[in-house]
Amino acid sequence: MGCQEELLIEKVCEIYDKLSRLENLNPSKQVNSLFTQLVQTCKSQCHIDITKLNERVQAIRCKLIKLCGKAEGLLEIHFATLIGSHDKPLNHIKIFPYYSNYLKLSQVEFSMLNKICSRVPKHIAFVGSGPLPLTSIILATNHLRTTCFHNFDIDPSANAKAIQLVSSDSELSKRMFFHTADIMNVSSSLRQYEVVFLAALVGMDREEKVRVIKHLADHIAPGTLLLMRSANGARAFLYPVIDPCDLQGFEVLSVFHPSDDVINSVIIARKNSQGGQSPDGYEPVMHAYQVEVESKEEQKVPGKSTTQQVNSTSRGHYLKHRLLITSTKIILDMALTIKSNLQHAAYQKRPNSETVAASSDVTRITKEQPSSGRH
Repeated sequence: MGCQEELLIEKVCEIYDKLSRLENLNPSKQVNSLFTQLVQTCKSQCHIDITKLNERVQAIRCKLIKLCGKAEGLLEIHFATLIGSHDKPLNHIKIFPYYSNYLKLSQVEFSMLNKICSRVPKHIAFVGSGPLPLTSIILATNHLRTTCFHNFDIDPSANAKAIQLVSSDSELSKRMFFHTADIMNVSSSLRQYEVVFLAALVGMDREEKVRVIKHLADHIAPGTLLLMRSANGARAFLYPVIDPCDLQGFEVLSVFHPSDDVINSVIIARKNSQGGQSPDGYEPVMHAYQVEVESKEEQKVPGKSTTQQVNSTSRGHYLKHRLLITSTKIILDMALTIKSNLQHAAYQKRPNSETVAASSDVTRITKEQPSSGRH
């Protein structure tokens, strides 16, 4: 490990020592200053391999991540309360100090999804949405204007604050649902979502994170996309790291590591197909199948380019196969669109029976229905 990396680790441990001595982590001049220093230090491009840290630093990292999680929750509560005190809260949401970071991160996540998805998802679940569900709000407002967002949090007071923020927007509130539930107690209803977001602080250590991911693997539909926030390099002092080897039951499709003000890495994986039905006929797996066909037809021949390697017979079979896939998909899409519309209409008329059975609140915001309602 080089001198620069050692200095960075020493600085992080020094900041941790100061944070651990504070009476509380509520937003204040001192707390804000220390966390600003920590974030700026961890944004360094120094390559830190957390697996090679000594036991003392590993222990400090685990404790620091928990402190960061607690402080982040308190910061969100503070600003959710402040923003929610206005008549039109969403007009004041930019006062949150990390709002611009969320804008950048949401843009990255949308761009990654857009390259993978064959169509706009109708239902997205966000696990660990908190009192200030900025990702759902930004995506629903700027990028996915017809998608319904189902926000899961274990804390009813967090959901109550989140609902207060969104309820003043009549259009947005029709597409925002809040479920008060431990995601580990939600099972069959997870099959309705085409995309599931997993917040960085759901699962504060590797073991807990792996348990959550396994639970999702067991209950989401084949073909469903799982978008997870992780950390890389020195940023791993701030958030838990997801190792691709922990994603049993998933195929990793895309990974993003930031080099600017964005802190979180992003991993998108797809639930492996096991012969089950995808939610509402959603088939992002079709892209992988086309790539697989192409890779089999285009065999490498020494001295020839990829294009030259495909003879006319193989090309003909390939084009026929592509035409068959496309035609079949069009027919399926037409039928499944009708089916999904009927399912969605039925879903709107009933409460989530599974969540109710778990003694949890499921709240859809309407003008007539007052708020009630974190992970």
